[in-house]
Amino acid sequence: MVDHKQYRDRPSFEAALNEALAPFAPELICLAGFMRILTEDFTNHWRDRMINIHPSLLPAFRGLHTHERAIESGVRVSGCTVHYVRPEMDDGPIIIQAAAPVLPDDTPDTLAARILELEHKIYPEAVRLIALSKIRVEGQRVVFAEPYDHPGALINPEPGA
Repeated sequence: MVDHKQYRDRPSFEAALNEALAPFAPELICLAGFMRILTEDFTNHWRDRMINIHPSLLPAFRGLHTHERAIESGVRVSGCTVHYVRPEMDDGPIIIQAAAPVLPDDTPDTLAARILELEHKIYPEAVRLIALSKIRVEGQRVVFAEPYDHPGALINPEPGA
């Protein structure tokens, strides 16, 4: 484990992270709950080989407190997004999204719980698509090698489903 607290700054932390990863020559780095902003050098080094998940339908509600902001804004649908990582926070080509209704009596916690269930479905699906070479990045878009229809992705499930 590379603990960021052991390093004086972000570049030295990322150098140690790269050093720890190098022997494994990873084809894919999956961030989830990482909650660290990475430098442009680091993200570009791993460009199109690093993915992340965010609890909103990007590009809406980038950053923190997504569920509170979704409820406060009055949107009727929220969700989650798996995307390739780019230097800008919560940015990059979108691989897959799943939608959830924002119910009238939702709290940030109830909405977060509903979206977390979707995150657990679409993150493994995104990894599967990458591992099977079913997608590729062209410019700022993800392109599918063949028509894609996955239950649970890009849909608005019934409450409680």
